[in-house]
Amino acid sequence: MNALELHSLSKTYGAHKALDNVSLSVPAGSRTVIVGPSGSGKTTLLRMIAGFEFPDSGRLTLNGQTLVDSTHEVPAHQRLIGYVPQDGALFPHMTVAANIGFGLSTKGSERQQRIAELMDSVALDSTMAERWPHELSGGQQQRVALARALAQQPRLMLLDEPFSALDTGLRANMRKLVASLLAQAGVTTILVTHDQSEALSFADQLAVMRHGRLVQSGHPLDLYRYPNDEQTALFLGDAVVMPARIEAGWAHCDLGRIAVNNHRNNSAAQIMLRPEQLQLASIQPHTAEVMGCRAVVTDRDFSGNTCTLTVELQASADGEQSTRSLLVRSSGMYAPPAGSAVHVSTIGHAHVLSEP
Repeated sequence: MNALELHSLSKTYGAHKALDNVSLSVPAGSRTVIVGPSGSGKTTLLRMIAGFEFPDSGRLTLNGQTLVDSTHEVPAHQRLIGYVPQDGALFPHMTVAANIGFGLSTKGSERQQRIAELMDSVALDSTMAERWPHELSGGQQQRVALARALAQQPRLMLLDEPFSALDTGLRANMRKLVASLLAQAGVTTILVTHDQSEALSFADQLAVMRHGRLVQSGHPLDLYRYPNDEQTALFLGDAVVMPARIEAGWAHCDLGRIAVNNHRNNSAAQIMLRPEQLQLASIQPHTAEVMGCRAVVTDRDFSGNTCTLTVELQASADGEQSTRSLLVRSSGMYAPPAGSAVHVSTIGHAHVLSEP
């Protein structure tokens, strides 16, 4: 069952098309991440779902209730949608308890008990109830903002880049905590971010936007492995993209002969491999040739347990010289040094990108 349905939403500001015929289904209880570069329309879409903006055309429904169509628009305060902005937007003149309890209709001991329950649900110690927002860390402020949003028992939670101001370690921990809390509460969630690693780790469903259009959506692993086009491939991570000739399930390219996930015959195409699909082996004297090609390591980017190598191919399968450079991921401890002669082979299938 889908909790949220977006049907052909469009929005124009003057001559700028902010949203162009966007349709998306969000399953109940799931976490959907909308990702894209700045100006892609993702924040406009989130604000439209929240009720802060209204489309020029299209329809939006939540749990079967129409929130926007050609005849009426439900205002934001009547939608029962929680919203956590990038900076948390806590009231600076209110304590933690007052921030969390803002909007609660209950009074007295019942109100205090509800605030305590919410603080516990987001792993905030009860001793923080009387602290002021400026006395909290960034992660604590975000948890207060989340508790305040959960207090309204929302039908849908919207997160607008809530982790972007946090340092790297705290960001990852907060992301896991929030994902766990929302899963336990069974709240359908939409997160907007421009961070591809955050999107891939948080999402049950990933939606990629570009120039106001939804270019691809689906399971994060499917989009990472099978992007529709080169732009999407590169936005979701490092990628090796090169021309090839496809014949009977094989690509003939600078890396030699590689199995592909498309059986077009005698067709020119672009293929994509992720760097982790490339493997390096030292070239030993009198070693029999295997599938792949020779290369030289020209650069190393060491980052601890992994090392990103730049390798320059020496020849293609038919013996023609190639000057193509590729990125290859290797174990940090066992990565070959710069200047090493290596053999490059591939694992898995290369993905054939759609034609422009």
